[in-house]
Amino acid sequence: MNHLVLHLIHGFVGESDEGMGMWLFLSVGAVSLFVVFIPLVTWIDNRRKEREAFYRADTMRRLAESSGEVAKAAIELLREQDRLDRIKKLEGLKIGGVINLCVGVALVIFMRIMLGGGHGPAYAGLVPAFLGIGMLVYVFFLAVPVE
Repeated sequence: MNHLVLHLIHGFVGESDEGMGMWLFLSVGAVSLFVVFIPLVTWIDNRRKEREAFYRADTMRRLAESSGEVAKAAIELLREQDRLDRIKKLEGLKIGGVINLCVGVALVIFMRIMLGGGHGPAYAGLVPAFLGIGMLVYVFFLAVPVE
């Protein structure tokens, strides 16, 4: 059985055995990444989000059943958590926009230097730069301000 598998792998790689180890490593790595790791991480993240939504809904149900100052304080706490989540999201967009803008400018400079002043391909760096500009425009001008 092992001889058959090695013969099949040998047929893909060719007569030389020097590339077989790298081919096996990359094949196993690709399969484990796309078939095991990414779905597992996605499933774990979805479970976490489901738990958070369940606990938040349970808290809101209990608040609706209670009355008085405790309910008002808890509702205020939930509003504050929502406000902090929106601030965190906007700050993440700011950081992403600045990083994209810097990567785009650096790519334009790098390509112009490497190509000896050629203008055409160097403008490929404008793609991430404009993405960064778009993100920053959204954060500063279009997003609903957090009070």
